[in-house]
Amino acid sequence: MSVSQVSPGLFLSGLDSALSLGVLSSRNITLIINASGLEDVAYPQLDGLHVLHVPVQDQPHAPLRHYFDSVAEQISQNQTGGTLVHCTAGRSRSPTLVMAYLMRSEGLSLRQAHELVLERRPFIRPNAGFWRQLMEDERRLLGRNSVRMARTSSGVLPEALDESEDTNPAAAYCVNV
Repeated sequence: MSVSQVSPGLFLSGLDSALSLGVLSSRNITLIINASGLEDVAYPQLDGLHVLHVPVQDQPHAPLRHYFDSVAEQISQNQTGGTLVHCTAGRSRSPTLVMAYLMRSEGLSLRQAHELVLERRPFIRPNAGFWRQLMEDERRLLGRNSVRMARTSSGVLPEALDESEDTNPAAAYCVNV
């Protein structure tokens, strides 16, 4: 069971950790964001525990962006304890939601949000469709993009753009995903 602390009171994990009473109580979790696609999850009984279901599958065409605002709002409003955002493995859906939250709450660029989450949870790998949705969201929020999708020998992957020039392909480097 692996739980990653992204920031004070904000945690990221897979489903197994979210089902552990020890994990939830030791981190004072009062809000669970369930992005596993499973709605009938039997969480441990804890007073004051609230669960928000995000019924999206880990598929590139799945509309996870429809939940960016409501998830960010719920996390921001949770003042009574910690928040645990989880999907099945804690690699695609939940890190995507956390990055969207960080862009809203902390004013981070997508590149900065990705670097922070990757530092705290090194094995994240949002699918290409979720990356595109995050990029559209960043453009809407910040008026620019700090990453773009690029065709590589490993498939289509996000590239981080140089912060001073968001359209110069020579200034880009590949994001480690």
